[in-house]
Amino acid sequence: MAHLGLQTYRFSVSWSRIFPHGQGAVSEKGLAFYDQLIDELLTQGIKPALTLYHWDLPQSLQARGGWANRDTAEHFAAYADLLYKRYGDRVARWITLNEPWVFTMMGHRMGVMAPGIRDLGITAKAVHHALLAHGKAVQAFRASGRSGEIGITNSNTNYEPADPSPETAAAVELARDHDSRLFHGPVFGKGYPASVLKYYAERGAHFPILAGDMATVAEATDFLGLNIYSRQLIEADPERGVGFRFARPTLPLLPMGYEAAPHVLGAFVRWVTNEYGRRPIYITENGVCDNTMPANGVIQDGARIDLLRGFLAGLHGAIQDGCDVRAYYQWSLMDNFEWAFGFSKRFGMIYTDFATQERIPKASAAFYSEAIRRNGIDA
Repeated sequence: MAHLGLQTYRFSVSWSRIFPHGQGAVSEKGLAFYDQLIDELLTQGIKPALTLYHWDLPQSLQARGGWANRDTAEHFAAYADLLYKRYGDRVARWITLNEPWVFTMMGHRMGVMAPGIRDLGITAKAVHHALLAHGKAVQAFRASGRSGEIGITNSNTNYEPADPSPETAAAVELARDHDSRLFHGPVFGKGYPASVLKYYAERGAHFPILAGDMATVAEATDFLGLNIYSRQLIEADPERGVGFRFARPTLPLLPMGYEAAPHVLGAFVRWVTNEYGRRPIYITENGVCDNTMPANGVIQDGARIDLLRGFLAGLHGAIQDGCDVRAYYQWSLMDNFEWAFGFSKRFGMIYTDFATQERIPKASAAFYSEAIRRNGIDA
């Protein structure tokens, strides 16, 4: 990282590594692991950005209902408070949750991510309790008296109309309600979208909102973290309860199955700024899956470079238009274990040989290092 010129590094702490049972006994060994990481980052002149939760809920809490159980929000706040006390003298940038859409919707409605549940009522509970946990963690941060900044990172898709009809324009807004606004809106004091509450209620599912909850969820944050990779074309579909459907892609597909659409980064930053007002934004994830393998010890991942150049150019355009973007984190530094995809998807700028742990910088690493050095890219 120091060789590449990274000024800040975003990492996630494993809740289970600190509280093996989600609460109660604390693992000093787990805490010490992150002490070493943070100290080494600072030694190299790299500012740590700590994410409290990246989808790994302690199994003992899942056994009690997981995010469908309101108590999980309280346990999360206690976990967060411990980390503020332990690392707050060295960490100044905190992120509460990483992509609550993913672990609530994909984990509790679609069932394709952990914990593999498909239940609309449980999904409504998981969404609300996750956002409540975010708010309580922000409150704990303020109460700790630590200096620094705290925010949330949401996953985002740039929803675009598949045709120019008014019906499709309305369908795009419904898609944004069920995705972007469902998670951004409550954090910024706008509550849950009425269309979403209606859709869930008509199917016997309700968000378990108690008095004071929405004020807690909307506790003031210092920045908004955005993760975004691609777009989704939308069509109207009056036969479906949600009123929209995904249209056929028109751009080339990447190994993850979504479109190569570098314009989306700047476009979404503009949209979220228009929707919620000008505020500090950190691009906490953006990148490309490019599975190019080594040839004579060299990885020429040209597709990644081309798309990164497009992403950064679009982001620069949004900044020129007045959007307050403060930082950009490329996903990811190294090839990693990509959840349900295992080791089959490579997002890293550094090639990882998973058998030997050898690390080889890819061509994209040199490109990114030069972009950092110049604070810009070639047009």
